[in-house]
Amino acid sequence: MKRIRSAIGLSTLAAALAAGTAVTAGAAEFRFAGPLDAYTLDPHAVSNTLVFAVLRNVYEPLVQRGPDLSLQPVLATEWTQLDDLTWEFKLREGVKYSNGNDFNADDVVFSFERAKKGGMSSHLADVASIEKVDDLTIRLISDEPNPVLPNQIVNWFMVDQEWADENGAQEPGQADNSTEGFANRNAMGTGPYVISSRDPGVRTDFAANADWWGEITGNVDSATFFVIANPSTRVSALISGEVQMIDGVPPQDAQRIEETNGIEIVATPDLRTVYLQPDMLRDELIHGGGVEGNPFKDPKVREAMSLVIDTQAIQQRIMRGYSTPVGLPIAKEIEGSTEELNTPVTPDLERAQQLMEEAGYADGFQVTLDCTNDRFMNDEATCLAVGSFLAQINIAVTPRTQATARWAQQINPPGYDTSFAMLSYSPYTYDAHQFLTGLAVTRDADGGRGAFNIGGYSNPELDRLTTEIGAETDQEARSALLAEALTILKNDHSFIPIHQLQILWGLQEGVEVVQLADLAYPLAWFTVPE
Repeated sequence: MKRIRSAIGLSTLAAALAAGTAVTAGAAEFRFAGPLDAYTLDPHAVSNTLVFAVLRNVYEPLVQRGPDLSLQPVLATEWTQLDDLTWEFKLREGVKYSNGNDFNADDVVFSFERAKKGGMSSHLADVASIEKVDDLTIRLISDEPNPVLPNQIVNWFMVDQEWADENGAQEPGQADNSTEGFANRNAMGTGPYVISSRDPGVRTDFAANADWWGEITGNVDSATFFVIANPSTRVSALISGEVQMIDGVPPQDAQRIEETNGIEIVATPDLRTVYLQPDMLRDELIHGGGVEGNPFKDPKVREAMSLVIDTQAIQQRIMRGYSTPVGLPIAKEIEGSTEELNTPVTPDLERAQQLMEEAGYADGFQVTLDCTNDRFMNDEATCLAVGSFLAQINIAVTPRTQATARWAQQINPPGYDTSFAMLSYSPYTYDAHQFLTGLAVTRDADGGRGAFNIGGYSNPELDRLTTEIGAETDQEARSALLAEALTILKNDHSFIPIHQLQILWGLQEGVEVVQLADLAYPLAWFTVPE
């Protein structure tokens, strides 16, 4: 296998590898890297794709999606809808947390009440209450019929109540990571691995959980995840053999990897879409100027913005073809998406300028666009491109690109401290209802709905339809309601879609992975050379 070793930027990584945890003889060690760390280990603090990707190796839900994306039993062995409002789950017997404590229904009740108080509340927004039937049986009860409830809880992880009580972790951390609790930096679940050591923002070490109830189908006994923010350094680490896999292959380096012997790229559509959302709630821009009031409240301004952003150009020039322009803030594979609704808007500068004039903003205004620079593929470059497009209708954008941890603390609840943000989302239920419930309905701090509706969009008709969708059991009628709701969302231009991403991983020869559309790293399913 051809090796090209680059000393530039790799000294820190090499030192970290040298200091790694020892691996037992014959065990397979896996080293992989990505651009971003999970900024909290608290499973109930935030609904965040990368947090789920890391924590699913340590914590477990009642049900999850398997390699073929079908629902499979985990801590629940079976589930039944007893009536329109009630789902019953039978829990797996003999499961222990990695500290030796037994898993039982009390932990599920505790995890429900804990998650309801944190950033995971939107995942459980359709569940009104939980009932313990016995030590190995629980029931989830809704106010309205919910035929897809098991799909909504695949990222709701179970936490040991005794562990939480002993360590003062009864309450979840804040979604903006502004609180520092024990569970933010420590994890203890029932999963196939434990976190043996961690240096936040640098590396996380995993070791196989010898007492796990399940079976590791791959051969990874220990693993180290390195955070390498710089794309070139990440690629160099793969080419040199310092790591065996990298996440977030930059499109501009794809050819370099493909032309290197013994290395390949694996790609699959990502459920995550990137979109823009302006603040439509406040009466004034809190990060902008040059105008009185809030121009984003006017749908004509929002439509003009969508008409001037050329998503095809972004796909070709910035993403090098590794993205798909969309007309909705959900991926094309998501239930509710149709070819008509998800067709991207055709740019029309003349119409956009006319709309700005009709709205009274022909001279434009200034606004800060809050973006990440390490969260997903070419996010900073996309942010800068958006600013250049909007300049054509005299919207002077000041891009504010930040590391995800800082960005999330700013724009997430409870503060929503932004006037204009570039966001991304992946509906883990593969259903648009999850997007509507968590990100599009009117914010309801008590119930959890709309918690991540960063722009404060509110449309009573969409709220009503979202409730109906959640209760509709007839698939044809449900599809019609989804189409109606997404049409409202599209016509309101409350979310300005950019593109659907692809998952790009670079692999060393002999590494076999399972690549899920939710960006997870299911280490128990990976096989690496010994």
